[in-house]
Amino acid sequence: MTAPADTDPLAWLADDAAAVAAAGLHRSPQPRTLDAQHVNLASNDYLGLSTHPDVIAGAHHAVDAWGAGSTSSRLVSGTTQAHLDFEDDVADFLGTPAALAFSSGYLANLGAVTALAGRGDLIVSDTGTHALLIDGCRLSRARVVVVGRGDADAVRAALSERTEERALVVTDSVYSIDGEIAPVADLYEAAHRNGATLLVDEAHALGVRGPGGRGVVAECGLSGADGLVVTTVASKSLGAQGGLVAGPARLRDHLIDRARTFIFDTGLNPAAVGAAHAALGILRADPELPVRLRASAAAFARAVGAPTPQAAVVSLIVGDPNDAVAAAAHCRDRGLLVGCFRPPSVPVGTSRLRVTVRADLDDATLRDVAGIVQEALEQVRAR
Repeated sequence: MTAPADTDPLAWLADDAAAVAAAGLHRSPQPRTLDAQHVNLASNDYLGLSTHPDVIAGAHHAVDAWGAGSTSSRLVSGTTQAHLDFEDDVADFLGTPAALAFSSGYLANLGAVTALAGRGDLIVSDTGTHALLIDGCRLSRARVVVVGRGDADAVRAALSERTEERALVVTDSVYSIDGEIAPVADLYEAAHRNGATLLVDEAHALGVRGPGGRGVVAECGLSGADGLVVTTVASKSLGAQGGLVAGPARLRDHLIDRARTFIFDTGLNPAAVGAAHAALGILRADPELPVRLRASAAAFARAVGAPTPQAAVVSLIVGDPNDAVAAAAHCRDRGLLVGCFRPPSVPVGTSRLRVTVRADLDDATLRDVAGIVQEALEQVRAR
């Protein structure tokens, strides 16, 4: 039966919005303004490089040289020499033969997963993987087996029991919600011994973990290993924007031919390329930056009574989504921005403040922000 012509086919959105609000899950962007004086611990700008003068200068130089936009997809006219130089430097830094830049980390992972697995293949994913990897699994049309977070034995079992010839294992190296480290070496052994490829998303590890900030893969001594694909981003520790896939040269060639998010998307804009490349240069020149970052994260965690973090994320579970929103608002009113994570980003009953510490914060600022967070948590617990 068709609806009457005078019925609004989007009327159902009002009921959906009411249900979302009743569950405490309504969201709205909170703009930062030029006159606001907030300490930002909600971002993923781990090294504080998004406002570094050299990074800004890198963006300016790229705009002056190439213009504001990339003008088209990478395969038409959207690739500049700056893109290629950045990709070469990233590959060298990560210890892989090649790398390919996408316009976002979401598209890099989506493109990599769907280009490496399809109908008739198997993907093994764990419950801690980021939504972008989950979406890649869904869109691939491969058979997907979900195992417990970091459960290498379950990965081995899924791979050994498969009937498919090709298999792909996907994982985050640093789980984005709580900053815990995945057992990358064990997952690689499980995949490699069973003829599968391992894809590791290092988005929250670049600039944070590993020698000179090269990530967990490098920390495990697996840089450039056979059957290993690394994805990462320029939008976190490098303070810019864009996604990257690194691995063998034949992987880069394959993605250029097969990754739809590379073929049909407008290329990463020159300003982001210039900024990210400049930030990578800063990280190369100061390999102690990640060490200082982790020390600051540990100091903040001690101050708020949280366990020592393995990366730069301090996750403070509140429970009720409305209480988490109230705690984040309390912090905002006192000049501090913190992340507020609610379902579906986290399991029901585990809404939380997610604080991402930066390497450029001094001790006095860390003490001040820790006091504000403690005050916010005490306030909601007393409600």
